[in-house]
Amino acid sequence: MFLRTRREARTPAEVGLPAGPRRRTPGLRRSELATLAGVSVEYVTRLEQGRDRRPSGEVLTALADALRLTTAERVHLHRLAKTISGGTCGAPPPVRTVRPTVRMLLDRLEPTPAVLLNTLSEALAWTEGYDRLARPLGLLDGDPPNLARFVLTDERARTAYPDWDRVADDQVAALKQGPVRQSPGGSALVAELSLLAGREFTERMERLPGLPTASGVMRMAHPDAGELRLAYEVLELPVDDGQRLMVHLPADTAAEAALERVLGVRSGELRVVG
Repeated sequence: MFLRTRREARTPAEVGLPAGPRRRTPGLRRSELATLAGVSVEYVTRLEQGRDRRPSGEVLTALADALRLTTAERVHLHRLAKTISGGTCGAPPPVRTVRPTVRMLLDRLEPTPAVLLNTLSEALAWTEGYDRLARPLGLLDGDPPNLARFVLTDERARTAYPDWDRVADDQVAALKQGPVRQSPGGSALVAELSLLAGREFTERMERLPGLPTASGVMRMAHPDAGELRLAYEVLELPVDDGQRLMVHLPADTAAEAALERVLGVRSGELRVVG
């Protein structure tokens, strides 16, 4: 699925091919990708349909070069190939332990809102600043709290996130990085979200490539502070951890002042990004 979405997202002009008349396929045709990568059309078809589970590193590199994949996309492609070739039993379970050094890092980040998430988007640890920001919204309900479950199934999420569609896209894309269907507990989460969220979840699982945005600005509507514009950075921990650290910072002076009130910190303790 990832390979097909990347193929359809790449235009002929971007890879040095003429567009030609009467194109019915969005992006590149399979035949064009096959020619660029030096493989057969039949092989590209088998890969996209998941019928070839052991592509070589050389083939993956050729496909990545042909599609002009970014570094993050290349890493994701190789992760997918490795997990699928190993089957469900070969996929590691989600890591729920927090290394002492990561806990120390969270301590050093106070009062900045920051949360540690695993491959299932379970919140494993967070700063006091994040607790004050997120708990009134309902993000930390559950044991353990699960950000994807909140965004996709909790009616409060659409109020908490004015740009809910974009946030939902990122949550589903983050789940697909695993890929979630091949991990213990992941298939159960997919089944749950498919049942509770319906097409809002299943269509995103089909459409999104599995690469959430690593940085940007989001809007959050806090019951005590009103709407906040927060810049965020997602920091990936070592691959074996399968964890990521999400840090929130005020994106403007209004958010800075409001966030300081919510967190109960002195003026100047938080800095506006940029």
